[in-house]
Amino acid sequence: MKGIKKRVAGSYLVSTLSIALVLVVVGILAFILLNARQVSDHVKQNIGFSIIVKDNVNEAEIKKMQKILETKPFVASSVFVSKENAAKEFKQVLGEDFEEVLGYNPLLPSVEIKLNPAYANNDSLALIEKSLLKNELVQEVSYQKSLVHMVNENVRRISVILLIAGAALMLISFTLIRNTIHLAVYSQRFLIKTMQLVGAKPFFISKPFIQNSVWFGFFGSMFANLILLTAIYFLQKEVGGVVDLMNKELLIEMVVFVVACGILLSFLSSWLSVARYLNKDMNELYN
Repeated sequence: MKGIKKRVAGSYLVSTLSIALVLVVVGILAFILLNARQVSDHVKQNIGFSIIVKDNVNEAEIKKMQKILETKPFVASSVFVSKENAAKEFKQVLGEDFEEVLGYNPLLPSVEIKLNPAYANNDSLALIEKSLLKNELVQEVSYQKSLVHMVNENVRRISVILLIAGAALMLISFTLIRNTIHLAVYSQRFLIKTMQLVGAKPFFISKPFIQNSVWFGFFGSMFANLILLTAIYFLQKEVGGVVDLMNKELLIEMVVFVVACGILLSFLSSWLSVARYLNKDMNELYN
């Protein structure tokens, strides 16, 4: 009797660990997808444009315009660059004092704008540029159209790749969990058929197997989340200066997603496995 209990306990442990390992992969995928938006926004926030102001405009008027701009939804942040500061930056890049050669500073003051991610595309920038040029203080709006297009195109491609990879991994995960639970149900196939032959309803037969499988999925998902959260914690120490991986909302979403996947995939796998044996006759169970 003790030997049977040990084998059953061992079978349950193996099933739970197997599901947990599969769910770790699911969790990694969920974490990447949830953070893809954050990374995309981080990249897009570095896209900006320069509002070149006319030479005869005084600094007070420019700063007044800057404050108005900061109330606009497309502005994440702004910096005023005076003629003098622009000259200093240009000298550092050029490595020479161009003012000595020219005899004057030809650069114009500007307001450097960093965009909110939602507006970091050429269509939005074209409308923003058109609106800004109506301002009598503005001489020119400068931004790199090719860079904006490249960033958005790369974000789109990465999103498509992640979605395809996600669909494939979910299918693989479902198959692996189904096979794990199917092995657990396989040893009980004769009991399932016997219960059916004496008149037990499919729901009554399936219920204990589904309950056990749901528990496998739940405990497996909790173990998977423990592995994932530990890995993310140590990974944060390595890349913390680039991206915030310890975003509480995203981590909660990942944990909930992994638990939901563990329970749902285990439920479906158990139900399909039991239904498979209910639809077979007694002779087929020996094959």
